[in-house]
Amino acid sequence: TDAETLKIVTMVYAGYINKNIVARLQALGCNAIGLCGADGNALRAHKRQASIDYGFVGDVDAVNAPLLNSLLQQNHTVVLAPITHDGNGGLLNTNADTIAQETATALSGSFDTELIYSFEKSGVLLDVNDEKSVIPSITPSSYRQLKAEGKIFAGMIPKLDNTFVALN
Repeated sequence: TDAETLKIVTMVYAGYINKNIVARLQALGCNAIGLCGADGNALRAHKRQASIDYGFVGDVDAVNAPLLNSLLQQNHTVVLAPITHDGNGGLLNTNADTIAQETATALSGSFDTELIYSFEKSGVLLDVNDEKSVIPSITPSSYRQLKAEGKIFAGMIPKLDNTFVALN
């Protein structure tokens, strides 16, 4: 995520998409509030440090659970956009699957939580081109093996990595 892309994803994710989701929930009688990580210090992150430069990509350091708890206790449905901040005035584009996991984990001490990932496939597929190849059950060891064999890849890896982090 370069600087120009960060501007665009912030406008789209934290602005247009977030507010459209909130408006649709309001139309259904659901009192929603839209936030990104910078709002109320909801999600603090640091710029990803890796052997390659990911640009303005963040990894979550902290979830402001007291803020989210307060909003939830006031019967607000919180809609979080995948934009975090670094505490130094910088915004970061952060993986939404990670934000979901970090938020569910942070709130699990106060609420019964469920982490549900939804995506366009019918489940985790053994063959991405065969909708009937859903893997019915995945354990940490079977996941490691499937990943090592290259049978699980691309967008499913962050979802499953985050799933097992949340379970732990």
